[in-house]
Amino acid sequence: MESSFTVARIRGIPIGVHYTWAIAVVMITWSLAAGYFPQEYPGWLPRDYWFVGAAAALLLFISVLFHELCHSFVAQARGLAVKSITLFIFGGVSNIAQESEDPRDEFLIAVVGPLSSLALAGLFWLGVLAIPNDTSPLGALLFYLTTVNLMLAIFNILPGFPLDGGRVLRAILWGSTGSMVRGTTVATVVGQVVAFLFIGYGIWQIFIERDFLSGVWIGFIGWFLNSAAEATRRQVQVQEGFRGITVESVMTPDPPVVSPALPVRALVDEYVLRRGLRALPVAQDGRIVGLVSLSDVKHLPEPEWSGNSVGAIMTRPPLRTIGPEAPVARALERLVEDDVNQLLVVDKDGTLLGMLTRRDVMRFLQMRGELRMRR
Repeated sequence: MESSFTVARIRGIPIGVHYTWAIAVVMITWSLAAGYFPQEYPGWLPRDYWFVGAAAALLLFISVLFHELCHSFVAQARGLAVKSITLFIFGGVSNIAQESEDPRDEFLIAVVGPLSSLALAGLFWLGVLAIPNDTSPLGALLFYLTTVNLMLAIFNILPGFPLDGGRVLRAILWGSTGSMVRGTTVATVVGQVVAFLFIGYGIWQIFIERDFLSGVWIGFIGWFLNSAAEATRRQVQVQEGFRGITVESVMTPDPPVVSPALPVRALVDEYVLRRGLRALPVAQDGRIVGLVSLSDVKHLPEPEWSGNSVGAIMTRPPLRTIGPEAPVARALERLVEDDVNQLLVVDKDGTLLGMLTRRDVMRFLQMRGELRMRR
């Protein structure tokens, strides 16, 4: 997730914090210190309300982090790489490198989230029972964390994608029908129904209950769920459209290759402006030594184009490559994961066969759509 920074690493997983996380912490602290705790526990010192409110907000997000870590640890145990975990205004998200290929893996990864929140709720409840005075700041804090983790477990088990319950539903449908696409379609539709219910309840809160802050918050959660469900369905539909299609069928074969000695000015005039090419392999003595792209050129001021060669600005090995027999869906995942516009297509010996760009993928989809081809 963009605009986030890493604060720790746990079992090799970068833990990131998005800037909206700070907004959420401030909002939750304020609502607890100025509203919930004074109403439920009158008689504390004013500073106690703010101290407990801030502690509750931070421990809430630590609970969310534990929830996401459980997802990530199960994913790692099932052989899936986890790129990062990010905390943001709506909670947390585990960035698993690829979708599960087995419905059983999907089920296990998803169901452990609500179970972990339920376990935390039980643990905090034991703490409440161990406190002689459950109206003390510590007792109130433990009771709040019990309640909020129980609510997280219930919320996440709702059968609407992309919530954990929606992923559990997709896994069950996927396993019973044998079709991940059908399971995703149903789960995302249910997810959007749940999202619109949240949006409707948020509107009710604003205009009927006159609770503007809660209404806006609930409405935003619904909007987020709806957007995520729609994006997932589109992604799966795109992947389904590429089923059985290999990189070799979509790539641009035998792309132009330039020398590292070519002046940047000549590169721009001859290849970028005249031919509309955004990236080219760089070869010397028949061997690929780099890749030069429009982004590389843009980092060099125009007055210096004539005095610098391609070799001075190109991206050097290791380069991002893919085999010609790889599925296009996997290549598209690589393009998105690595945030690049092109992949070099090479055979087992490292010989350059072609180049696959995002433009190639989109053109292929467009042309097949115009021809109304199903496969």
